This record gives sequence, structure tokens and C-alpha cells, in this order.
Amino acid sequence: MALALLEGTKLRLVFEAGMDGKGNPLYKAKTFSNVKKEATADQLFQAAQAISVLCKDPLNKVERNDSTEILA
Repeated sequence: MALALLEGTKLRLVFEAGMDGKGNPLYKAKTFSNVKKEATADQLFQAAQAISVLCKDPLNKVERNDSTEILA
């Protein structure tokens, strides 16, 4: 049976940075590494909200990216 080991977690904030010439939204993202693996979704969302207050562009989306190693 295979075993999955959580190696790391990253927090990615996606901001709406304006519109292009056709009226489509433009996005930019900022990724934060070395996030505690034990962090809950609520804790990550609170951190994202606190960080977004310091940014000029509105926060569009918050993502959690986990990397996992699969062992045989």
C-alpha cells in the first residue's frame, strides 16, 4: 500500500490587477512558501485577508498548494 507524505504547503493570493484592452480582467499572484503544514483553511484565509489589506489590488482568490511525496 502506498503512503503519502505531506512535504510542504504554499499560500497563493490572486489579485485582480485591472482590465485588458478587451475588457477581460487581468490577474497577478503572490506565493508565500514555508507555510505551516498544520495550518487550517480558516487560518490561511485570515492570513490572506491581513496581507491583502496591505496591497493596492483587490483580492480575487486564495489558494493552498500542498506538495506530497508518494512512497511505495
